[in-house]
Amino acid sequence: MSGALSGIRVLDLSRVLAGPWAGQTLADLGAEVIKVERPGAGDDTRSWGPPFLKDAQGNDTPDAAYYLCANRGKKSITLDLSRPEGQDIVRGLAQKSDILLENYKVGTLERYGLGYDDLRKLNPGLIYCSITGFGQSGPYSEHAAYDFMIQGLSGLMSITGERDDLPGGGPQKVGVAVADLMTAMYACTGILAALHHRTQTGAGQYVDMALLDVQVAATANVNMNYLVSGEVPQRWGNAHPNMVPCKAFRCADGYLIMVAGNDGQFAKFCEIAGCVELARDERFATSPERIRNRDQLNAILDTIFPARTCEQWIGALSAAGVPCGPINDMAQVFADPQVQHRELLVEASHPSGGTVRMVRNPIRLSDTPLEHRAPPPLLGQHTRDVLRELLEFDDARSNALAQAGII
Repeated sequence: MSGALSGIRVLDLSRVLAGPWAGQTLADLGAEVIKVERPGAGDDTRSWGPPFLKDAQGNDTPDAAYYLCANRGKKSITLDLSRPEGQDIVRGLAQKSDILLENYKVGTLERYGLGYDDLRKLNPGLIYCSITGFGQSGPYSEHAAYDFMIQGLSGLMSITGERDDLPGGGPQKVGVAVADLMTAMYACTGILAALHHRTQTGAGQYVDMALLDVQVAATANVNMNYLVSGEVPQRWGNAHPNMVPCKAFRCADGYLIMVAGNDGQFAKFCEIAGCVELARDERFATSPERIRNRDQLNAILDTIFPARTCEQWIGALSAAGVPCGPINDMAQVFADPQVQHRELLVEASHPSGGTVRMVRNPIRLSDTPLEHRAPPPLLGQHTRDVLRELLEFDDARSNALAQAGII
């Protein structure tokens, strides 16, 4: 069955995570994605190991797990964009593409004659998406950026981590590159909106994505708390500024997370825990009062949870409709029955001769289900095929480009 984006071609000039993740999402949805990489080195993340994928003999391949997470379903070609011949190939491919993704520093592709204004003259329907740290304008626009620094600059780290007055207090980054990932998803949303606009007008457009813009927006309710109150939000560790109780509690054999998002859920918890008097206590009976008196309530609950195991609490609370769950490590995640039922782990044969295990795209479409049969490609695996099929290069021309180091 064809994917929802079958017939759409993406020219992916991006590297590392935000751009490649966007390209992989489009590939999962059925688009043909041609990934352009540097000859010899490829995407930076190919070498960001260990761990590296193993081949059929159990030996390390050149491709790190980091690269594998964001590049499945693509075709890889190698191309030196600093050379005029390489730039001509990009122009030829852009003329035959619907979407171009790139995350070069501001102005780099323009110097090569590959900016949006250059390419839309050749392909007026081209949707050109640039992903940078700070966008195409402003005092920081030419600065380099990585996810970690964006987490700090955007305010995310100011609200992530334990409270300063508690052991271990201080700012922390999120454990995954959340600014990159959120930017990728917003980029896909912008690209798909531009595709819809093109069906109505025939015209492509420019999509300007900035990690800082995205991460500031993605502080969501926290930034609104500040804008409404004027009070600078603080770190709450595993607690929540607007829901109490909502944190990790130590049980007899480990930790669980329990969230009482409304008064009814809190009353159910109190009944199960044998402390119904707390639900009647004027300090804790309503959500606003629980927030005002969070420290007193949490101190009481911290003495209650150790009486039972995590499994006992989770069984009783889940049956009563009180949201709760364990804190899993990655091994426990993939052993979880719900994760297994949803078939989040998929496998594909890799060109190295081994097998690569991947995580399924979470988008579920009823009529055009996503497929994950194509693994992340080897460096330059499809160069000659793409040049032959799309630009009609014969072997002699490709051989000459290879000898010159352009491909």
